[in-house]
Amino acid sequence: MTDGILTPDQILTAAQDVLRRYGPAKATVVDVARALGVSHGSVYRHFPSKAALREAVTQRWLDESHTLLTAVMAADGPADVRLRAWLSALFAAKRKKALDDPELFATYTVLVGEASQVIERHVADLVGQLQQIITTGLAKGELVTSDPAATARAVFDATIRFHDPVHAADWDQPGIEDAFDTLCTLIWLGLSPR
Repeated sequence: MTDGILTPDQILTAAQDVLRRYGPAKATVVDVARALGVSHGSVYRHFPSKAALREAVTQRWLDESHTLLTAVMAADGPADVRLRAWLSALFAAKRKKALDDPELFATYTVLVGEASQVIERHVADLVGQLQQIITTGLAKGELVTSDPAATARAVFDATIRFHDPVHAADWDQPGIEDAFDTLCTLIWLGLSPR
């Protein structure tokens, strides 16, 4: 039940609860409105369609998942430390979401598959952050690459096992931390000046 003016944030919170309860196949805008104690028209005033609401929920979830990345980007330090911290924060965020609430994670995995533009923007943002770290390291002489953008994308792609939801089943397996550390070391060795 809402107090006063209905906000997009209230709708997104209710939508998340409805998705958790009913799953993505059965959750409707009417269910979200009912959870808020409003008409479905009130929800549609903020989100013009079910797809728009689901994309906004997905975007919010992705944004919440990556708050630690902002702190890494704001930190100073050598490129190897920042790169490993960034990759570790991304892996930790995805892993926490998957292991702490597997049902909701499964729901979001479905939503992510539907929200291609949201995901494209999200991946572009992540690769852009990697590119910033690489460009800064290049400027300081801490690493070598002829194309920071292509290198950032290669690092992102090389670490996909540790952040793409399709690999979530691996994230609580024995040895996953060692595999992650080995890959980070290999990436850094490939970028280090000779």
